[in-house]
Amino acid sequence: MSGHSKWATIKRKKAATDAARGKVFTRIIKEITIAARDGGGNPEGNPRLRLAIQNAKASNMPQDNINRAIKKGTGELEGVRYEEINYEAYAPHGVAVLIESVTDNRNRTVAELRHLISKYNGSLGENGSVAWMFERKGVILVQKENLTEDELMEVILEAGADDLKDETEFFEVITAVENFEKVRRAIEENKFKIDTASLQFVAKNTITLNEKGVEDVVKFVEAVEEHDDVQNVYSNLEF
Repeated sequence: MSGHSKWATIKRKKAATDAARGKVFTRIIKEITIAARDGGGNPEGNPRLRLAIQNAKASNMPQDNINRAIKKGTGELEGVRYEEINYEAYAPHGVAVLIESVTDNRNRTVAELRHLISKYNGSLGENGSVAWMFERKGVILVQKENLTEDELMEVILEAGADDLKDETEFFEVITAVENFEKVRRAIEENKFKIDTASLQFVAKNTITLNEKGVEDVVKFVEAVEEHDDVQNVYSNLEF
């Protein structure tokens, strides 16, 4: 979601439970499998796989799980054939939503998502109905600790970052996709601690709602995110 740093805080609390951690592992395994399938099993030559492995390790995923997911992607082990599909929808109050999914049965997924979206007072949109409201960006959350905004700004601007936001618990760095890896490496090389790093859909413009409206949208997004085939949900809601 836009205001994704605040939304990330909400999701981090959810991920504290064992059940939620299992859900996170499932999503990361799917991402590793697809990345290895599409770009090969060597992370040095596959940026998407390298990022997926880094996120897996940040989530304390065992190395055996990572290795098995890679081998399933490259075909060394038998595995499910996944397909990546993005769905466009409207949450309550006209909030635009992009849903990233990975599925082995697209007919099942779209039917279940349509039912779920309707249940929480949203509607599934046609292709192109909301995608134009978003752009692909790199988003890196850096833990504050003793780090100052000026120190981080100097490093990321030289590496080609677009923006830096000072949030309550961490700094949020926004980059163009082509500069994402360079900026991430620069942050790491300066020993600043990265909380999460990912490619996301970021809303070009955001909308605000009252407290009740925000609650409605959060319930909608949380319900959609709980679906087994959903990887990520993004919206143009500003917290």
